Amino acid sequence: MKIIKSASLDTIDAISIDVESTFTKGLPTFTIVGMISTSISESKERVKSALLINGFKFPPLKIIVNLSPSEISKKGTHFDLAIALQIAFYDNKKINFDDFFFFGELALDGNIKDTTLIFPMVLSLVKKGEIKKVVVCEESAKKLVNIPNLQIYKVKELNEAIEFIKSEKKENFLYEKKEIKHKILEINSEKYFYETNYPEDFSDVIGQEMAKYAAMICAAGNHNLIMEGSPGCGKSMISKRLQYIMPPMSLEEILEKAKLQALDFKEVDFSPIRAFRSPHHSATKSSIFGGGSSNAKMGEIALSNNGLLFFDELPHFSKTVLEALREPLEDNKILISRVNNKILYETKFTFISAMNPCPCGNLLSSVKECRCNELEIQRYKNRLSEPFLDRIDLYLVMNDSFNDSKNKVTSKELHENVIKAFIKQKQRGQKELNGKLSDEEIKKYCILDNESLNILEKARINYQLSFRSINKVLKVARTIADLNANEIITKNDLLQSLNFRRR
Repeated sequence: MKIIKSASLDTIDAISIDVESTFTKGLPTFTIVGMISTSISESKERVKSALLINGFKFPPLKIIVNLSPSEISKKGTHFDLAIALQIAFYDNKKINFDDFFFFGELALDGNIKDTTLIFPMVLSLVKKGEIKKVVVCEESAKKLVNIPNLQIYKVKELNEAIEFIKSEKKENFLYEKKEIKHKILEINSEKYFYETNYPEDFSDVIGQEMAKYAAMICAAGNHNLIMEGSPGCGKSMISKRLQYIMPPMSLEEILEKAKLQALDFKEVDFSPIRAFRSPHHSATKSSIFGGGSSNAKMGEIALSNNGLLFFDELPHFSKTVLEALREPLEDNKILISRVNNKILYETKFTFISAMNPCPCGNLLSSVKECRCNELEIQRYKNRLSEPFLDRIDLYLVMNDSFNDSKNKVTSKELHENVIKAFIKQKQRGQKELNGKLSDEEIKKYCILDNESLNILEKARINYQLSFRSINKVLKVARTIADLNANEIITKNDLLQSLNFRRR
């Protein structure tokens, strides 16, 4: 019995599937089994049409196609090509499909189409080391070409796929690999990619020099940031411009971003611009963290992995959402458990949020009078718990001054500083940027001089800093030191870091 390799997606990971078939005497029927979805069941009609239109006689036999292992639920139209090839070669015992994987949806005339699930499946299989050769259509090949250690063979239609199987010169169908066309940094033999286009520029933000500096620190070290200020002072403007000055991305991060785009049914791009997710404060807990009655589905925090997650009007998010954020902010992962499965998502996002100082928003305004009483302000502030705020690296109170300074800072200037700090972190051998360092890595990389050690001890006593707060101070100080080109954390670096702690 001949076996053709394909795959199915189980939440975010792919599972290799064997497409096998039997042709026996009996009443002519065509059945597909193996815990299949409706999209696979409908494959029978597409396969029949594609074979008959292209001159194949459908065998007058009892045909059973099995997708193995049968206990795994399968979905997707990409099985069409593998099923059609099983039938096309049913009477040819000499044909060997080797270790090729076949993916593609069949049009009724036999043309092969791309599907949204092909890219995340192939990427997952490559990471597991289960796939080296894949046969797909040209549209799929354009997406897969950036995946390393993968040979891609391109076929346009069913007849060409059959010709490929028969051919002894399979290299004629090989799709040419192409380099990602972006600016490249090479550090310790690793390549990192970045863009220098700034559709939204920091030069548009009038004044707010301290906020821009905080945004640069946030980007340089992937630090969590809260901005508090009156309406219209520039909080949202700064947040939306942050994604364009974020650090360069590795090829693995770019591919992971593309995978999440495909799973979110978005157009896949391979740009080194980090993802920016901005859910509304009325969003449900399931939409933010992932959920589903039987199968776990990704939420906003999983889709923002290696990117930015922006919460505007932070205190208006539900208490359950804010408290549930504590785990992914601290551990950079979250486990979603359901009756049928459990899935662990990575959540290495940079958390950005904006909030007003009071319900009416005018508490810090120099021109408008606040209409809130002390009780209303206290209730508003109490929506953010101390354990939640303890996980924030940078807390910035913004004024509503709009002095049009001639010394305008641009996104290009900020990005250049971020890249310099990024290079220093990678040259030290850091796998993660400063904001995501573990406790052991903090001891290794966040080294203070004697004067800074004394200042930190005084700050711990005076401000009653927790162990987590001290680590946050050290990580921010390490980033400031990198921006200032200091090998160890100096007094000035530490004082600036302490200045960004919430009082």
